[in-house]
Amino acid sequence: MFSKILIANRGEIACRVIRTAKRMGIKTVAVYSDADARAPHVRQADESVRLGPAPASESYLKAELIIDACKATGAEAVHPGYGFLSERESFANALAAAGIAFIGPPANAIAAMGDKIESKKLAKAAGVNVVPGFLGEIADTDEAVRIAGEIGYPVMMKASAGGGGKGMRLAWSETDVREGFEATRREGLASFGDDRVFLEKFIEQPRHIEIQVLGDQHGNIVYLNERECSIQRRHQKVVEEAPSPFVTPEMRRAMGEQAVALARAVGYYSAGTVELIVGGNDPTGESFYFLEMNTRLQVEHPVTEEVTGLDLVEQMIRVAAGEKLAFTQDEVKLDGWAIESRVYAEDPYRGFLPSTGRLVRYRTPSRSREGKSAKREGVGLSAYTDMPSPARLRRVDPSRDAGGEKIVRVDDGVAEGGEVSMFYDPMIAKLVTWAPTRTEVIDAQVEALDAFEIGGIANNIDFLSALMQHPRFRSGAITTGFIAEEYPEGFHGAPADEELQTDLAALAAIVQLTHDTRAALIDGQLGEPEFPDAEQVVRIVKRLFAVVAEPYDGGTLIRVDGGEPIDVIGDWAPGQRLLIADMDGRNRIVQVARKGRGWTLTTRGARHEMQVLPRHIAELTRFMMEKVPPDLSRFLLAPMPGLLTKLEVEAGDKVEAGQPLAVVEAMKMENILRAEKGGTVKATAAAAGESLAVDQVILEFER
Repeated sequence: MFSKILIANRGEIACRVIRTAKRMGIKTVAVYSDADARAPHVRQADESVRLGPAPASESYLKAELIIDACKATGAEAVHPGYGFLSERESFANALAAAGIAFIGPPANAIAAMGDKIESKKLAKAAGVNVVPGFLGEIADTDEAVRIAGEIGYPVMMKASAGGGGKGMRLAWSETDVREGFEATRREGLASFGDDRVFLEKFIEQPRHIEIQVLGDQHGNIVYLNERECSIQRRHQKVVEEAPSPFVTPEMRRAMGEQAVALARAVGYYSAGTVELIVGGNDPTGESFYFLEMNTRLQVEHPVTEEVTGLDLVEQMIRVAAGEKLAFTQDEVKLDGWAIESRVYAEDPYRGFLPSTGRLVRYRTPSRSREGKSAKREGVGLSAYTDMPSPARLRRVDPSRDAGGEKIVRVDDGVAEGGEVSMFYDPMIAKLVTWAPTRTEVIDAQVEALDAFEIGGIANNIDFLSALMQHPRFRSGAITTGFIAEEYPEGFHGAPADEELQTDLAALAAIVQLTHDTRAALIDGQLGEPEFPDAEQVVRIVKRLFAVVAEPYDGGTLIRVDGGEPIDVIGDWAPGQRLLIADMDGRNRIVQVARKGRGWTLTTRGARHEMQVLPRHIAELTRFMMEKVPPDLSRFLLAPMPGLLTKLEVEAGDKVEAGQPLAVVEAMKMENILRAEKGGTVKATAAAAGESLAVDQVILEFER
């Protein structure tokens, strides 16, 4: 076994590999760019080596720097993680030439499967079903248009060396091909150093299923069941689960055997994933097609680990060291259900625009793996429960079980006070839950997402929670078009039913009363303390709730709009962010933030702006004029921080609705900004090559 390995990656996957290596007694070496000098993976490793400036092309993508770091530290092997150099044949060969082991597959397998055009040819020759398409090189846009017409729309344009949702564009017409082909080539060249593009038929209503394979250097190959990765946005996975609610035991066996046959055909060993697509119009699931093979560890590998009980990183290290697999196909188990949600630095309320900046607050949900059990514990202080307040919160009993067996796991590579950089992928963390059934694991995700605290940058936690609660997702009737179909007008928060609104009104009243009671007891004030009235009015948007707090020995009954009293048990103190409460048996985890003279309560996939007012003041609110937002329709604003790579128009140009105006590059993706309506350009306020801040003016139109 190796005594020291180097991790040629960053962020959560570097931390993930370090965690397993330490458990195995292996020393670790981290590498970092200037942007990651204080990153968690650098602190967690036994040693660290600086590579270079922040851009990946000048640091993490320089194989010679990785090899130099191995030689300087005495690292015997390299784990590449995913992305960066993980699927570079040249990197594996360079390591071999330097006498350094590669914790991954053989170079020839990387070459065979890394080229999507050649891999499809190999798969077809091996008897694996492939999606109809054109597998040759395409010279230019005109040829792409001709080929697309022959295949039949819709078609998918893919960078040959692409992956991770990058270098992919869907075309429904000739116009889409002409607009997107060159952009796909540029993305492929920028991200993977290869501008070749191929076209294939787009399977409508598709489900994305993938098979995890694992092989050793002695010819043993097994499949570790499947993952469903159909919840995607812009071809990038958002939620993954294992097993799939769609796959039957017969399908699992057929898919797994084909995946193993393909791996065996290229002499594969280590961990790898065979990605398949199944048409939603095929209820039997028999017509599945090969998409590609990822010759590396997948981002979503934790869900496979949770249902099989295997540590895939450990298996990769043991295989690289020459060990045989310690189990056979018949011994691979499928225990319970696991779901992974990718927590991204993006704003779902603004079209999922990327967000960068400092993590002012970062608190993950509690993790518990011992005995597959998680207890709900009272969070925060109870110093104010003895105040003469009309609202007292009884503490949650820490011994109470939150509802059966479950696991909450967070894989991350960030820390409070750290920065999410524009140079790398916007993923903050992976939230993984395990439970015996799919319904239970979804409920565990919702609860964990409610307790996930992120401040300082926008994030997609509300959106992930809304997905988990969506009836269609819960039913398992999902396709890769789920997000586009269910949120055609964008995301505006998960809807709150009557019960949730009532509970939020009760909690808002308790928060305000506790806050006002603390204010009344501050030392040095003139006169006797003036405690708040037990009767308040809570405003949620334009709806008013009459809330009355009825204290009793050790707690508070809250009556909303004259309804049945709610016994609220929980913990909250002024300045505390998380409020966990039991409301007549209903578990509520709510994030509390002061906003002006009101409160923002965030839970169950939505932010709720609330005001708590004495009744005599609430009656006057109907006379308040609403503030009208300024009209910004005559400006083209930068929707995200990024680089303005192209400006398509200039002052005096007339434009039509839908016409491209500018291209902004952010988080390694090109974003085309289009005119929402016809008009004339009055002036340009930015130039190509300029870095843009969010909401910065790019163009101004005539009124």
